This record gives sequence, structure tokens and C-alpha cells, in this order.
Amino acid sequence: MSPRWPNIRRSVIAGLAASSLVALSACGSSSSSVSTDSTVAATTPTIVPATGGSISWTTCPDSTDVAVQCGSLKVPYDYSKPSIGQFTLHLERHLATNKANRIGSMLVNPGGPGFGGSVLAEQASSYFSTTLINQFDIVGWDPRGTGKSTPAVDCIDDYDKYFALPTFTSVTDTAHQALVDSAKAFDQECQTRSGAILPYISTNNTARDMDTIRAALGEAKITYFGFSYGSELGAAWATLFPSTVRAAVIDGAADPTAGYMEGGLQQAKGFDGELEVFLTKCSADKTCPFYNGGNAAAAYDALAIKLHDSPLTVSANRAKVNDTVMYTAVSEAMYSSDMWPDLQKALADAQKGDGKGLLALYDQYYERNTDGTYGNELEAFMAISCLDDPGPKSVEKEDSYNDQFLKVAPRLGRSFTGGYSCVFWPTKEDKRVTITGKGAGPIVVVGTTGDPATPLAGTRKMASTLEDGRLIVVTGDRHTGYGINECVVNAVDTYLISASVSFKEKAC
Repeated sequence: MSPRWPNIRRSVIAGLAASSLVALSACGSSSSSVSTDSTVAATTPTIVPATGGSISWTTCPDSTDVAVQCGSLKVPYDYSKPSIGQFTLHLERHLATNKANRIGSMLVNPGGPGFGGSVLAEQASSYFSTTLINQFDIVGWDPRGTGKSTPAVDCIDDYDKYFALPTFTSVTDTAHQALVDSAKAFDQECQTRSGAILPYISTNNTARDMDTIRAALGEAKITYFGFSYGSELGAAWATLFPSTVRAAVIDGAADPTAGYMEGGLQQAKGFDGELEVFLTKCSADKTCPFYNGGNAAAAYDALAIKLHDSPLTVSANRAKVNDTVMYTAVSEAMYSSDMWPDLQKALADAQKGDGKGLLALYDQYYERNTDGTYGNELEAFMAISCLDDPGPKSVEKEDSYNDQFLKVAPRLGRSFTGGYSCVFWPTKEDKRVTITGKGAGPIVVVGTTGDPATPLAGTRKMASTLEDGRLIVVTGDRHTGYGINECVVNAVDTYLISASVSFKEKAC
């Protein structure tokens, strides 16, 4: 299966955790007048914020940090029909280290969709400055259907079988039909294993869960910090519950007005553009392992063809390293320039017939564990994405965009074609609320100049779409900007601490 759809709105963890953060001193139920269920339209419904509820916090069994606590909260599958069933959300919080100056709780989300957010609280010092850790309880949760929350989406066990199929050059190729058949099989597995919860894990419902968590924490207004897809989730929450927003930062935001295909095209262009930067820098550096006499781009193109025609074998029980594996490995490395040395070596090794480096980056992309197992991030990603915006509902319509992907992304465009899972997805769309942020006050949006996953142009669109969006533009080759330099960390922290901001746009 093409890696196109796993690239969309990817978690921040691949980028943010790859770089060192700039260190600075310094069970509830909600009532509503109109529910957002599986038939919600792309409008802004009237929803009364939740009241009441509580979370029982205990020591986390696997943590040695006494500042970190674990908790759980039950939320209904469908807020308009609470008797259908319940999710049990897994939460973790890192208590403010300076209790005398504690401001309140800050909800955090790393993106995806599909990634659990509890890791951001569990490892708060890896993601947030000392300033924020001192004054906020950092509260992360695994959204419904993800991570340690139950029930969680579960579709498949063998990723290679579905995600390492070769790309196709024509819709008449046998490789094209193999991708179609794979998508149908993947969807059927998801329906068989997780069909009961698939209609209820939309962004709209997770935004409602955020308000339920806020109420259970006992806070009338709450602070939020979301990365990547967490930006879209946060913007949806702020639109639905503006009166509960104390302050909100959304880092690495996609264009909220772009649909399935437009968003995919924007992202394909972003990844391809960043790959061009990577190849140009390698061609200008004789110490780059993939230097190839100063023409890394030509060598890359030749290697892609070679791996399509003659894949490399790393081990008998693993996928062959073909062009799809290479494209996925490249996409993984584009999330942060910190991973570029690994990609340089992996490409050079593949030229010599050794595919281990590319396979390792491919495995890193899909969060493969050392024992060969996987989490459920990819399956949850697919389930949430296809529920929010399934895009075309026929193979022919999906394929009608192929030439556009190849045009905007000459090198990686082929990896953005052939994703048919949403075409056959078994649940009805729950179209995400139209994002406005009306009444939520100033929301700080962070964009990075070299962000492949959420290109800066789309992030600017998010800032202008919000009623009071304020933009920070960070120079860097990485997905999301917080932590790249002291300028952005100071600007974000100052806003989150004071809940006020003086700039409309700021360069860092």
C-alpha cells in the first residue's frame, strides 16, 4: 500500500523527539443542547460545556517519576446516545513542579491522528521547557481508539503485507490491482476486529472528550498545546468550546480549509521540496555518503528505479526493500534534518546492495518494535482519517489525481498515489466541524519554513482562518517549530503563562 495516507498529519514525535528541546530556566459526563454524532455536518453546533466528573489519579505502574500520575475517565461512544457503550480514556499528568506558582492544567496532544498523548506528560521534560513544567500540570491522554485507552482500534498484525507493496506506473499494472486488493483486505480486517467502535472515533468526538476532561479536572478554562494533527484537534475544540479556552498553541498546523485531496497534494509538494533540499545539500558536500560526484539527485532517481525493478533482501521473513520501502524511509527522515545523516548512509548502502538502513527507517516510520510487533497508531490513524474525510469513494476518482501528485512531487509523488483504504472504508463520514475559533480569543499558531508534513503555506491558512490567529514563523528543516530555538520557546511560553499576546506575526 502506498505510504501517502500515513504521511498526512503525522505525529510530531518523529520530528520533535529527534531534536533536543531548548532548555530554559525559568468519570465525567457532558450535557449538550445539540450533539456531534456520526451525522454531524461541517458547521459549528451549539454545545453546552460539560460540568462535573472526576478523575482518580494514582501512581503510574511503570514510572519512577513521582511527579507523573495516571488516571482514567469514561466517555460515551456517542454523546447523543450514551447508553451504546463507553471508552475508558487513559490519562497521565506531570504535576507542576512549582506548586506555589501553578497556573492550572495544560492539555497536550502529539498529533497523528492515532498517536496516544499520554507520552507527552510521561516524558514532559523531553517536549516542554522548564518554564512550562514549573507552572502547569501537563495532562496528556490517549484519544478514544488509541494507545492505552480502551477499546482501541486493532486491524492487522503484519504491516509488511499491506504497506510494502511496490508502486505502480500504470493503472493497468498488476501492482495497481494488488494495491486495490490490499486496501479492501485491510478495511475488512478493521471492520472484523474493531467495527463496533469505528463510527465513534472522529475528531469531533475527541474534541468533546477534551471538554469532558476539562470538566473532570475541575477547571472552567483550560490551556492547550497541540502539535501536528493536534493543531486541527485543538482548533476544532476551540471552535466548539470557545468559552473554555484560556490559551491555546497549535504547532505544525495543516490548512483547515483543504480537503482530502488538496491536503494530500500540499503535503506531497512539501515532502518533495524538502527532499530537494536534502539532495542539494548532499551534492554540495563531498563528505556526504551519498555524494555521488556531486549529483545525489540523479543517483537517487536511479536508485528508485533499481529498487522498483530489483528489490533488496534483508532477511527472509521481512519485506523486500523496494521503491515503496525507500519512499517511506525518505519520508520518515524528512520529518527532521536530524535524521538526514542516517538517510544519507542508508541510501549509499542501498546503492551497494545493502537495504538494512532503509528498512530501519521504514520500521521507524511504522513504529515497529524490536520484537516485530506494532502499536495501533497506524490503524487508528487510518480509522480516524477516513471517518473525518474519506475523500473519493471510487478507485477511478482516486486515480484521477495521480498526474497531479506526480506534477507537484516529481520524486515522491508516486508514493502519494495508490492509497485506497478510505475508498472502501466501512463507516459513514463524520465530517469535522468547520474551524473558526470564534470567541476563543487569541490562538498562537506555529509554522516552520522547512516543514514537509504541514507546509508553512497551510499553517498560514490556519492562522488566517481562526478569528484571532497569531503566527510565529520558525526557520528550520523540521516538522513543528517549538524547541528549534530560544526565540520560539520564549514567545510560546510567555503567551501560555500570561494568556496574552502582543504580536500578529513573529519571525524566529
